[in-house]
Amino acid sequence: MAQRVVFSSESGISFLKRAVVVLLTGIVILWIGCASITRVDAGHVGVRVKLAGSARGVQDMPTVQGWVFFNPLTEQIVQFPTSVQNVVWTQTHTEGSPHDDSLTFSSKEGASVNADVGIAFHIDPAMAPKLYARFRQPNLAILANTYIRNTVREAFNENASTMPVQDVYGSGKNKLLQDVTKKVRDTLLPEGIVIDQLTINGTLRLPENVVASINRALEATQNAIQAENRVRQIKAEAEQAIASATGAAEAARLRATGEGDAVLIRARAEAKANEVLRLSMSPTVLAYRQLEKWDGRLPLYHGAGQLPMLTIDVSKIAEVPEAERKKRLEELLAVPGPALAPPAAPPASVKPPAPPSP
Repeated sequence: MAQRVVFSSESGISFLKRAVVVLLTGIVILWIGCASITRVDAGHVGVRVKLAGSARGVQDMPTVQGWVFFNPLTEQIVQFPTSVQNVVWTQTHTEGSPHDDSLTFSSKEGASVNADVGIAFHIDPAMAPKLYARFRQPNLAILANTYIRNTVREAFNENASTMPVQDVYGSGKNKLLQDVTKKVRDTLLPEGIVIDQLTINGTLRLPENVVASINRALEATQNAIQAENRVRQIKAEAEQAIASATGAAEAARLRATGEGDAVLIRARAEAKANEVLRLSMSPTVLAYRQLEKWDGRLPLYHGAGQLPMLTIDVSKIAEVPEAERKKRLEELLAVPGPALAPPAAPPASVKPPAPPSP
């Protein structure tokens, strides 16, 4: 026989209460479990902050990436992005913020210079706890537009104040940017902020009167350079003309000297030849030469009278003594090159023809 179990109303209420307590306990446990775990995403670093106890404050060691367990009642995990952040401070409204964020600084003369500046930086993960402990600001955009921007502007003012405005606007622009970058890096690196790049976007903006003054100075400089180049050109042309004239004069002098030397050499050679010829002559040689040229016929004369015979008095030919004549002739013939032989004497067997009898 089956037994009937009868539940009283009091036992039902007690069971419902226990169920509600269990459910609430589970919800609390689930909430605590969800609240005590968080995930540090890639490109970020987490900083553990103690909210209570004797060790409250920022912990020195950052947490690693991934899932992190912590006590939500006494701890907090602050995430810092470690990827490169790019910020532009510009005058235009289409880039950066809708406001004029460009930087203005002064030159050595006090001239106002305005520039659009861009910066790229990232956070050193090991320095993230120190950075948060000082600024209590995990939003790097806010940090860039406050502390970092002020540091960059101060560096521009410090370095540009030692340079003339013409150098800032012209050839010294790169040097100014290098000096400012070094100053900003040296200031922010101990804070855990690493500067990757600092740039001046576009051209520098100066007051119109300063720009006009710089343009006039540049024009004067260009004119001076052109005048100096013209002077150099004229000087070079003058030196070239002098060199040409000197060369022509030297050539003419050498040519005249050569011609004179040639004339003198020819005259000396002719004189020497005449002297050799004179000393080479003797009555025998003359008779031989005369015989060589005679064709065997006597000259014909028309008219009455005795037919004359042309003769040459060779007694006056060799007035120089024979010994002296031979010595001088040997001296004249003693020259480099082929020796000049005296005219050959007629053969002994050849005798001059006898004059015809009248």
